[in-house]
Amino acid sequence: MDYGKFKYELKKKHQGSKHHESELHEVRVRPKIDKHDLSYKIDKAREFLLRGDKVQVNCLFRGRELAHQELGINVCSTVAKGVEDIAKIERPAKLEGRRMTMLLTKK
Repeated sequence: MDYGKFKYELKKKHQGSKHHESELHEVRVRPKIDKHDLSYKIDKAREFLLRGDKVQVNCLFRGRELAHQELGINVCSTVAKGVEDIAKIERPAKLEGRRMTMLLTKK
């Protein structure tokens, strides 16, 4: 085989194997987030999921907000409902310190 032909075939083989590696993207929300801001965050999460990436939803609590954990759970469930047609919950919302995390993946 000719070395030039070998290099050409190797180059073509390498160009044809463009595969998207799955990455982890983070979407940060707060318990008292506005509706419009939340819809924007849901749209970004949807964009990441359609690319094939995983999305970690972080709900950050400050001060006395930690006393109302149900608000954080409501926000996380709203995000999950917003992307439920293309995503599934890999890890449900769980409180870790002052942060509530949930992991979403593509169906």
